[in-house]
Amino acid sequence: MERLTAGRLRTEYLDDPLGIDVSAPRLGWIAVANHRGAKQTAYRLLVATDQKTLDLDLGNLWDSGKIESEESQHIVYEGTELVSGQCAYWKVQLWDEAGNGGNWSSTAMWSMGLLARDQWQGSWIGLKNDHKPTKEQPKPSIYLRRDFQVRKGVKRATAYATALGLYRLYLNGKRVGNDVFSPEWTDYHVRTQYQTYDVTGLLQEGDNAAGATLGQGWYAGYIGMYGFQKYGMDPSFLLQLNIEYEDGTTDCLVTDEDWKASHGPIVSSDLQMGETVDARLEMPGWNGLSFDDSAWVCVDIMYDYRGWLVSQMSRTIRVTETRQPVEIRPLQDGRVIIDMGQNMAGWIAVTLTGEPGARCTFKFGEVLDDNGQLYTDNLRLARQIDTYVCRGGTAETFEPTFTYHGFRYVEASGAGFAIDDVMGIVVHSDLPVAGELETSHPLVNQLISNIRWTQRANFMSVPTDCPQRDERHGWTGDAQIFAPTAAYNMDVAAFFAKWLVDLEDAQQPTGAFTDFAPFIFGPKTEFDNDFTYTHTASSGWADAPIIVAWSMYETYGDKKILSKHYEAMKKWVGFNWKQFPGGIRKDVPQYGDWLSVNERPFEEVIAEFGRMVSHHSTTPYDIFSTAYMAYNAKLLSDIAGVLGMTADQALYAKRFAMIRQSFIEQFVDEQGSIKGDTQTAYAMALEMDLLPDYLRSAVLEKLVSKIEQAGGMATTGFHGTKFLMSVLTKNGHAELAYRLLLREAYPSWLYSVNQGATTIWERWDGWTKDGGFQDPGMNSFSHFAFGSVGEWLYRNVGGIDRDPSEPGYRKLLIRPRINGRLTSARCTYDSLYGPVKTDWQLIQGEFRLEVIIPANVSALVYIPSVEGSDVLEDDTLAIAARNVELLGREDGCSVYRIASGTYRFVSVYGGTNYKS
Repeated sequence: MERLTAGRLRTEYLDDPLGIDVSAPRLGWIAVANHRGAKQTAYRLLVATDQKTLDLDLGNLWDSGKIESEESQHIVYEGTELVSGQCAYWKVQLWDEAGNGGNWSSTAMWSMGLLARDQWQGSWIGLKNDHKPTKEQPKPSIYLRRDFQVRKGVKRATAYATALGLYRLYLNGKRVGNDVFSPEWTDYHVRTQYQTYDVTGLLQEGDNAAGATLGQGWYAGYIGMYGFQKYGMDPSFLLQLNIEYEDGTTDCLVTDEDWKASHGPIVSSDLQMGETVDARLEMPGWNGLSFDDSAWVCVDIMYDYRGWLVSQMSRTIRVTETRQPVEIRPLQDGRVIIDMGQNMAGWIAVTLTGEPGARCTFKFGEVLDDNGQLYTDNLRLARQIDTYVCRGGTAETFEPTFTYHGFRYVEASGAGFAIDDVMGIVVHSDLPVAGELETSHPLVNQLISNIRWTQRANFMSVPTDCPQRDERHGWTGDAQIFAPTAAYNMDVAAFFAKWLVDLEDAQQPTGAFTDFAPFIFGPKTEFDNDFTYTHTASSGWADAPIIVAWSMYETYGDKKILSKHYEAMKKWVGFNWKQFPGGIRKDVPQYGDWLSVNERPFEEVIAEFGRMVSHHSTTPYDIFSTAYMAYNAKLLSDIAGVLGMTADQALYAKRFAMIRQSFIEQFVDEQGSIKGDTQTAYAMALEMDLLPDYLRSAVLEKLVSKIEQAGGMATTGFHGTKFLMSVLTKNGHAELAYRLLLREAYPSWLYSVNQGATTIWERWDGWTKDGGFQDPGMNSFSHFAFGSVGEWLYRNVGGIDRDPSEPGYRKLLIRPRINGRLTSARCTYDSLYGPVKTDWQLIQGEFRLEVIIPANVSALVYIPSVEGSDVLEDDTLAIAARNVELLGREDGCSVYRIASGTYRFVSVYGGTNYKS
């Protein structure tokens, strides 16, 4: 039997992070072994200042000693206090269920950042520009450089860099790092992130050169949906390059008045509007040695930054994939349409030829109109146009630097190129893939792909609503309903930890959270010709900090994310209670169940409920808002319990009960009818536990009846859809949930798939055969909200869920919900404790399941079977198999508890088989 070893060592969820600013970071690993029942019973951690010391099995920073524990995550460093710039190398040894010690793991490391503000020695530099940007002419990028000397015997060189705006850093002509948009979007009034790079290998003895390019980014360009918005007028740059020598001495290169600046070939650049590059203005070698910068000007010393400088503790935005077009189709006037075959976020790189000064234009869009032309009406103020001015002569390659687009199609003009000369560049926050799911149904598989691609396009430092139009906000309502799906698709622990800080930074003095973060103050907006709103404190949106933090706790078992934001959560719940002490929230306007489908003529609905409904939500606002107010009180009580705040736990449990009672009295009658009589109202009440027990079955019947009366159709919007499938499945109507999943008529998930969608649409009816395009003012074709069904797919088709008795996937629930319309599914989920796999098939009346449970993890497994028939595990009766314990029967399934390992179950399936 092989020994238990530790793998995938991470620090604060990251692989070998540099420049962190957590003084006592949390360490984690997975236990690795192939035999059944493998379990960690103890561990020993060593942390050392260098690899040589660690190789001697010495921990001169920390030796934990042998710790009797099954825990392998969130292990807090308890060694010697760490200082700025310090490196820490670590490894771990495990003991297994038999008490045998395994081999030491491979080495992981982290380094500390600059832990105090006064350790930053440089000045913010840039080049002031009084030009006010326009859509057609954003500001140009700025080029910075300086020469410097390096002495012999460099031991280590570390660059700490950031900008107000975006930067690309170079040393001796070579790019530093591979992140594409740094620093990432924060509320610059509050904090800016810096990045840390090990640049030891880029320096040389003697002459060296540093260079940087600055873009407007989120700081000084168009952001949001209000036209030109800015945190500041001009980007600026800050660099500190610390050089350590073998003899113990140090040097430090910083940004100061000795740097020079110039404009260059990027003559305009903006994240929303696009980028223009004039190749005739190229400056070969500008960021390397022996460049003549006599025509450059001295930099401007910019204003000192007053916010927090913090280390980036999340994975950076990077190029994650390249794709070739599937077709280039000529149009009239020399234009062509490039079809990438996939709606995505990023840009294209093009190798082309043209005369000197020839202007090549690339316009980006998600779809084509009925005439095969690029459709851009839905971009609103965003242009998404890149322009390249040729230098002429030989073939040249254009690729933008400081912009990105949401697109599948590109209309190109003014250049000659072939299909092999174009490459699509896919860009997003580079989060590790966590889950994969493939079924026997090709349309469901495309839906799963669409959900994943929509997440990729919109996880761009923050969870944006869309990647194409003049918005791209971190909308909270969209993100909170999608967060569990996001966590199945990717490792989002550090990503959402960063965004929760953005949410708290945006919290208002009243305690109200905003509807998107980072928050941008915009003008008040007309709402249904009557009301105005300011994107603050909206139910279902501003509730996101509590809901997302709880979701991350459930997924990763992370108590710190709860404690860090606990006071902010209390302020939000207190804000609601102060405004609505009677327990009914009835302020208008709200968003409500955004983009739901009218279940009856809207004229009837508005006549009955007046201002409590809108065209976007026929579930009355008071129902919707009160439900969320109750739900938040309940979650905060649960959070207080996890944190040991017993008095708070009781207080918020009492508050939940009071709001719940008000909800029942005001909105629910004795027959189980709920005000509004919408699918969403019934689904929310059931899922959020807002009903007395004696009415739950009646309310469930109302919900099922509403769906059947609508022709087996879901009419829910963003939020109702999140709850609908779960409520049906947990309450004995999994078959109806499958019918909704597999429905192909409008409205449904598969309707858009059948129209050729490769991402999730913002609206059920983004385009229909009968109506064409919806209102271009709000019609994104890459919007992840309705993709929240992904959570249901992983849990019920893939069959992988966590046991509700414990967060973090240390205990698993393996329960594929079998429906004969699907005959097989393969699913993997790389949990915090290691990869889980299921592979099930229905074959000639048999149900077959292979399941793999990682070491140090156990699972409950539900095997659909005919009562009284035998269930086999690898040709043995399951009840006699090793590490398999029969617990009984439930809902037509034999239920087993299994330890880690690989298992193969076979049972007689008593359901109905359908063609898929």
